[in-house]
Amino acid sequence: MLRKFGLHLGLIFACLLVVAPIIWIVRTSLVPESMSYSSDIFPGFSAENYVGLIGSNHFLTHYGNSLIVSFCSVLLAMPFAAATGYAFARFKTGGKSARFIMLATQMLPAVALVLPAFAVLRSLGLTNSLIGLTLVYTALNLPFLTWILMGFFEGIPVDLEWAAMTDGATAWGAFWHIVLPVSLPGLAAAGVLGFILSWNEFLFALVLSGPQTATIPVALAALQTSNGIQIGKVSAGIVLAILPLIIASHFIQRYIVKGLTFGGVK
Repeated sequence: MLRKFGLHLGLIFACLLVVAPIIWIVRTSLVPESMSYSSDIFPGFSAENYVGLIGSNHFLTHYGNSLIVSFCSVLLAMPFAAATGYAFARFKTGGKSARFIMLATQMLPAVALVLPAFAVLRSLGLTNSLIGLTLVYTALNLPFLTWILMGFFEGIPVDLEWAAMTDGATAWGAFWHIVLPVSLPGLAAAGVLGFILSWNEFLFALVLSGPQTATIPVALAALQTSNGIQIGKVSAGIVLAILPLIIASHFIQRYIVKGLTFGGVK
């Protein structure tokens, strides 16, 4: 009994460590700027941080940029990731070396890739554009999504595809009508994770975007002025920035949980 009590107490403490910073950010976003660093838990309600943030600094434009770039990059990467992951899982395309090379690309530091990406986009005339940033995010997401989907496809019994092909379906037909519907939880989980990666990315957006094409992380970093950090507006921006992630996770939560465990059960 004492052991179980200590275990639950430890879990509650760990949850508080995770939740407390979020609660404090929400609190800071709802109090006047002058009371942001006050030790009072809640000195009074005020929406001035949200009004000031949305009313200036082109915040809604940056918010829309993040939504467009994150959604489009995942939308472009998913078909290629699904096809590549399926080829790795079923046909062992490229062998283990191809898998290792694809995974090794994720080990490269972002700072080593941002300058070559900038040079390529500049030669194509796509710097300071949402199209260029979307293409870069698609390339960054592709290895990660491929590796995740490969595990999901390996968890699907190959007998399902053989049965479909016995009934006259082609390999492509079996993939389209059997594999993809069965792996929808995995696709949903991979899509949400790819969206989160694109939404939170900072370095490439800082270098490749301009004043009108900046994303949320860059816009929040720009709130640091010569007079210090506008902590109230930053907190309000963080609260607004995590809303799409919370909403998306809420509506497809069961797919995410099922998808994250799908590839681990053979």
